[in-house]
Amino acid sequence: MDENCKKIVELRIQKTMKNLEKNNMKPYYAPTKEDSVKLVSSLLQKGETVSCGGTMTLRECGVRDLLLSGEYQFLDRDRPGISTGEIQEIYRKTFWADTFLTSANAITENGELYNVDGNSNRVAAIVFGPKSVIVVAGYNKLVPSLDEAILRVKKTAAPANGCRLHTETPCEKTGECISCAQGTGSGMTEGCRSPGRMCCSYVVSAMQRQKDRIKVILVGEELGY
Repeated sequence: MDENCKKIVELRIQKTMKNLEKNNMKPYYAPTKEDSVKLVSSLLQKGETVSCGGTMTLRECGVRDLLLSGEYQFLDRDRPGISTGEIQEIYRKTFWADTFLTSANAITENGELYNVDGNSNRVAAIVFGPKSVIVVAGYNKLVPSLDEAILRVKKTAAPANGCRLHTETPCEKTGECISCAQGTGSGMTEGCRSPGRMCCSYVVSAMQRQKDRIKVILVGEELGY
């Protein structure tokens, strides 16, 4: 990245970190994806029970490999040969995990996390259950406001995940939410009625009662959708 662009990105990250801290979420900065793995490792205890959401970010930065290292009791929903019933059981066991790891669909510079979920297991674990939540997000997830967070999901995150998961949703086929094509895309819950719809539950994490339960690692690289 050009040094001038990098400086602007870091200024945005610093602003976001200050506002996350005001919202009782513990912020960290990792200049590179390798640094993010080291940070995650420092926040975990060997032998603890960990789980994670279905996120490209954790794969791209190497956190998933860390969870598979054998040092943790990893509730792995993506292990080869796992059945639908076993996946559902992991979703439920996650509520009793020591730590839940995920990314975010968007993070506002005001210090808010915005997440949209189809099965709702990911947003449920962010809100309540696991003792600790670690969010890892590239700087590409930063947006100025919740309005921009909503549009980011509709125009970037949902279409890309639709392609990845072969949902057969309109956004997979056109590259944006059907509500955007209809000119009503700013409405948070507006969208398709497809059986494979990914946008079913919407969660904004703002000021938290439990200080530092949610940790947010902002990475100075682009990661995930």
